Amino acid sequence: MSTTTRQPASLRLVLPLPPSINRQYANAAKGRVLTAEARTFKRDVKKLIDQALLSNKISTATEKALQKALIGVYLTFYFETPKRRDLDGGLKIALDAICAPLGIDDRAVVDLHLIKQIDPLRPRLEVEIEAIENWSFDPEFVLLEDANEAPAAAAE
Repeated sequence: MSTTTRQPASLRLVLPLPPSINRQYANAAKGRVLTAEARTFKRDVKKLIDQALLSNKISTATEKALQKALIGVYLTFYFETPKRRDLDGGLKIALDAICAPLGIDDRAVVDLHLIKQIDPLRPRLEVEIEAIENWSFDPEFVLLEDANEAPAAAAE
């Protein structure tokens, strides 16, 4: 008897490097706002993901599965030099830029890996996103209902 193991939904992307944290925000009269460089990064990532969706490089089934699942994210940053940038400086903007066009709530990320590599000729961000089907939170703790969220029955 042959049993096939179904692989969890996943995708791989190669993206431009996000701007460093020091180049993501600017002070404005209405508070802190994204810089033009940060807005351009998010726009470029959205275009790349939209193209992958339209060309079916990311299938509709994968997109839907990732939207419903808890998520593991693996980010490999290829920098030009080893010490000019912090590894975690591009994390939040990268997650936001990737998750938004895929319809993924970044609060669903439960497993996160960051890796720093060096490639002076081709700096980039390589991303792997995977649905985690059998995640369990620590059984010692009980999840209490969030006062800011409506109960599931009331949402129907």
